[in-house]
Amino acid sequence: MSARVLVVDDVEVNVRLLEAKLSSEYFTVITASSGPRALELAQSERPDIVLLDVMMPEMDGFEVCRRLKADPHTAEIPVVMVTALSEVADRVRGLQSGADDFLTKPVNDVALFARVRSLVRLKRMMEEWRLREEVYGRFDTVIAETRRAEDKSPARVVLWEESGFAAERVTEMLQDVAAAVLRPTAPEQLREMVDGATDLVILSLAGQQDALRLVAQLRGNEASRLVPILLIADSEDLPRLAKGLDLGANDYIMRPLDRNELTARARTQVRRKRLQDRLQDNYQRSLALALTDSLTGLYNRRYLMAHLGGLMTRAADGAQGPAVLMLDIDYFKRVNDQYGHAAGDAVLREVAGRIARHVRAFDLVARYGGEEFVVVMPETQLAVAAMVAERLRKVVAAKPVTLGEELGELELTISVGIAVTREGGDSAGSILQRADKALYEAKGRGRNCVAGSMAEILPVSHAS
Repeated sequence: MSARVLVVDDVEVNVRLLEAKLSSEYFTVITASSGPRALELAQSERPDIVLLDVMMPEMDGFEVCRRLKADPHTAEIPVVMVTALSEVADRVRGLQSGADDFLTKPVNDVALFARVRSLVRLKRMMEEWRLREEVYGRFDTVIAETRRAEDKSPARVVLWEESGFAAERVTEMLQDVAAAVLRPTAPEQLREMVDGATDLVILSLAGQQDALRLVAQLRGNEASRLVPILLIADSEDLPRLAKGLDLGANDYIMRPLDRNELTARARTQVRRKRLQDRLQDNYQRSLALALTDSLTGLYNRRYLMAHLGGLMTRAADGAQGPAVLMLDIDYFKRVNDQYGHAAGDAVLREVAGRIARHVRAFDLVARYGGEEFVVVMPETQLAVAAMVAERLRKVVAAKPVTLGEELGELELTISVGIAVTREGGDSAGSILQRADKALYEAKGRGRNCVAGSMAEILPVSHAS
């Protein structure tokens, strides 16, 4: 994986050393020798990750990190602090300023490359979700509003730690973060516990079980694929840590554990998970909006064509083809002209509801456009389609639509055209065209009736 890396250090030798290491792994390297210059390059070059020295004159790394994270244009760029400082308090301070990780000089190559790849992978995934949210948020006020919300409720954490004493200590350290810390006793139980509602999984590399295999299993399971994983390791576990990050772990913490550092890292992962959930939920909502009609809640024309095309492909392979009903509200223009568009919208919603409630569960109902609706009936012959069409005609005509106290009630009728799949092959476009032709035939015969296309010789069913 290639990426653009911004290296920030006031010592030229350190900059050249990191530049050489990263270039050998085919990363594109940008360099800065001061905090202000780093902020300028972060704006203009938009790197994928920043490797930031802490001890610099004029502006230290903590301040640079805070400014990067406070700026909406650079807030999502991962920041790894590369420093000679090794005290836990310094790591906590860095995490609290927004840093994603710490690497201690001299930098271990394995840890460096694994961390860069892991954080770049996460950044690109989050960018994709954010882009989708940004696009669909322009059309949906609910999505726009949820961008501002942040879930700060206690987290649901699953802990894998074979040592009972160590597990109790970790649980006690997490009391300010977690509503519950669940402790599975077997790998199978771990896989069952971790699902989309889990905010964080903490895996200890110590013990008889291969924790890296657990990482791989969690990432291979759809229910746990996106749940953050935090590894707990000893100093001699560095090669395994690098492998864990490559397998999909999100972060790690070294023993001896510090309460403040563990809390900071856990909160960072939980916050990311909830942001990711929000972005994914908004994407699913936006996807639904893209495929449904906002007024009636029915599927829209785009989805109709995709669905009908799939049924036609199956029919070409020998399956029974679908029947299509095209329905139109009679004299709908008069409703808008006489009662207004709000009343027209109410009529459309009511008719849509009546149609949807009186077809089979596996039939598809879509708004085709204006006052026209389409019902797609999989594997349906003409006689059954005619029976359903007549039922829908009667359902709409049987009861007036209430427009409110001032406007009262309105009698409505519909006309219906039917087309069924022709032998020898058909297409979504052609069957819809024949259903539309049959609809015009029904309207030409007085409306409030059902007709089949000329090719299908269906007796016209006039209103009773």
